[in-house]
Formats: sequence, C-alpha cells, structure tokens
Amino acid sequence: MHNITTPIHPTAQVSSDARLGNKVTIGAYTVIEAGVTIGDNSSVGNFNTICTGTIIGEKCTIFHNCSIGEIPQDLKYKGEQTGTTIGSNVIVRENVTINRGTAAYGKTTIGNNVLLMAAAHIAHDCVISDNVIMANMATLGGHVEIKEYASLGGGVLVHQFCRIGAHVFIGGGFRAVQDVPPFILAAGEPLRYGGLNSIGLKRRGFSPEVLTNIKMAYRKYFRSDLSRLIALGEIKNEMAKSAEVKEIINFIDASERGII
Repeated sequence: MHNITTPIHPTAQVSSDARLGNKVTIGAYTVIEAGVTIGDNSSVGNFNTICTGTIIGEKCTIFHNCSIGEIPQDLKYKGEQTGTTIGSNVIVRENVTINRGTAAYGKTTIGNNVLLMAAAHIAHDCVISDNVIMANMATLGGHVEIKEYASLGGGVLVHQFCRIGAHVFIGGGFRAVQDVPPFILAAGEPLRYGGLNSIGLKRRGFSPEVLTNIKMAYRKYFRSDLSRLIALGEIKNEMAKSAEVKEIINFIDASERGII
C-alpha cells in the first residue's frame, strides 16, 4: 500500500504489499519487498534491498547500497518467518548489512536515534538499544546486545552472544570476546578496562559524585589485588546504594561469557 504523497523513483521495485508512510522517498534501483513497513518522513537511497519482515520507523535515513532484513548468515536458519525492527531517527550509511532474526529471538532489533556508519554489520538476533553509534566496519556476531549510548569505534569486532553495557566506548580496531560492563572505555588486545568513558558521561550530565562512585567501584573490581569475586562482594556490601553501581553489579552478575 503506497501513500500518494510518497515519491518513488521509476526504477525502484516496490511491492504492492509494502506499507509506506507519508513523505517516504525511495531512490533509484532500490527493492522494497512484500511485508516491509516504512514510517513517515523516512528516506531510502539508491541500490538498497529491504527484505520482507522489516519494519522501519519514522524519520529514518538509509543511504545507498544497503541490505536490510536479509536472511541470517547462520546455517541453523531453516527459513522460519522472522524479522527486523528498526526504530525512529535512525541513520544507516552506505553498505550497511543487517540480518533478520532466527527462531531463537524471532527478530533483530535496533532502537531509536542509532547511527550505523558505512559498512557496519549487524548479525541475526542482535538487540541494539537507543542512541548507539557503530563506526565504519564495526561488526557484530549473532545475539549481541548493545545497551544505550554505547559507541563502537571503526572496525570493532564483537563476538556472538557478547553484551556491551550502556555508555561504553570501545576504541577502533579492537575486538570484544567477553562482556564489556557499563560506563567504561575499553581498548587493547585482549580488550581491557581503560578507565571511565568520562567524556561521554560528562556530556550526558553525569555528576562528579556519580563519576566518583563508578570509578571507585571499577578501581576495586579491575585494579585492586582482590580476586574479582571478592571485589564484587565488597562492592555489593559497600557501594550498592548508587543506582549506577547497582547497574554495574547487575551487569556482572548476569554475565555468561565473563567480563573483559
């Protein structure tokens, strides 16, 4: 179903079973398959393929040569009906690839206000929260979870099933094979704690007192002579009144792959 106010380039192939909102633009040689929904005021550039089961929110900008919602690169995928959901105000730059979900989660999910720079890849069943940035060629394996305001530098590789905490910054060119807890700067090979993401946290209004609480917790966890198990116990006993420290504790407790 196409809205009469939707400009579609004459070379584009848009299924009659796609649902396009008001003021959606579709560029040259783009393919929009059946069962796709695109929200109002979104723009899709040239030479894109948006596959069945994909839902895109309002005010999104998809540049050129992207593949969104294609079947997973996962040999366990057996053709089950799954999808891809993208929020509003998302920017998808050139050559980005996003795979739909599998039977495990049913869909790949991307939140609002996300920036995916050129040639980034999001594999099946990933869950990307609001305000995440993935720089050029950042690559996620399947089932990766990235919390709000996290930022991945160029070429960062994230192993399947890893979790990246809120407000994390991972330096360009590094790889995460274990979970990265919230609020930190991570770099190195192997990836390790490099201090707080102080610049990002200050930009988002975290107070000096909150930053001090977070720093004290991580100093004990990463940089004391205590084992991590004992350090975490002391953090729970001494510092758990802070909401941010509680978030750190809960993240570490829920880790299945271990912490960097």
